Amino acid sequence: MKKVLKNVSFVILLLKMCIIFGQENSTQKRIVIDVGHGGKDSGAIGINSIQEKDVVLSIANEILKLNNDLDEPLDIYLTRYKDTLILLSDRTKLAKTLNADLFVSLHCNHSNNPNARGIEVYVANATSQYSKDASWLAFQLQAALNKELGFESRGVKFANFQVLRETIGYCPSVLLELGFLSNWDEGSYYCKSNNFIAMAKVLIQYLKYVVHEGVRD
Repeated sequence: MKKVLKNVSFVILLLKMCIIFGQENSTQKRIVIDVGHGGKDSGAIGINSIQEKDVVLSIANEILKLNNDLDEPLDIYLTRYKDTLILLSDRTKLAKTLNADLFVSLHCNHSNNPNARGIEVYVANATSQYSKDASWLAFQLQAALNKELGFESRGVKFANFQVLRETIGYCPSVLLELGFLSNWDEGSYYCKSNNFIAMAKVLIQYLKYVVHEGVRD
């Protein structure tokens, strides 16, 4: 019970902070980056015991650092800023409360097949006014990660993931599976801190494009 109350209190505090500090940037498109897993939920565990929750948090932190260095920083919020477990429903409530214009959920993959590799991008298996935009965004992200970093593309896929299902009704939302931690090459990639920066650079460039150029032509 104490853990539940602690988690709820953290989310309420985060919401208040986001609302207060986001007021000055209210005219910008607001981006919520959902940092997958956290706390006791490690997510996938790959080679050398690398954990998904740590990989995606490292990427998200690098995105924030790069964003702070921009002449015109984007209006970005994370669903978690440290190794904390946040309920899926609280992640989507945060996006809704912030009136997000874009929701991007970061994850890594795992397979019993050590040869499985590549990037997967998911969109909600549901229809809304944002479905086409979400699909377009997913294809653009997949292409960018293939071109800039050399990750194989495993396709854009539809799924009923809760964070997608509960956000697609009010903004375009995508879920990224940024490679397989169970694959030796891709797992080793995330054992080098410089590669978190490389991944973050591709993602921040993509987010800048969406904000400044619009979702679709």
